[in-house]
Amino acid sequence: MSPQLVVDMARNAIMLALMVAAPMLVVALVLGLLVSVFQAVTQIQEQTLAFVPKLLGVAGVFLLALPWILQTLIRYTTELLRSIPQLAS
Repeated sequence: MSPQLVVDMARNAIMLALMVAAPMLVVALVLGLLVSVFQAVTQIQEQTLAFVPKLLGVAGVFLLALPWILQTLIRYTTELLRSIPQLAS
């Protein structure tokens, strides 16, 4: 196994992890920004006000994206397992 192959496999794994996590991270970022602006405007500094909307938003996006996430991870794992004989030679 060449060093370039190992680097490519690691890069593909990291890109897959980022692609799978991106929808939930974007929702958490947007909701966090909106709640922060709301708290700054109203001067309400309640911690649960910042936490609960992000938790619900991320959970909702996770449930909506779960079929796509599973399909993507299964496809990646299948391709990785099918390439084992080529990697061993």
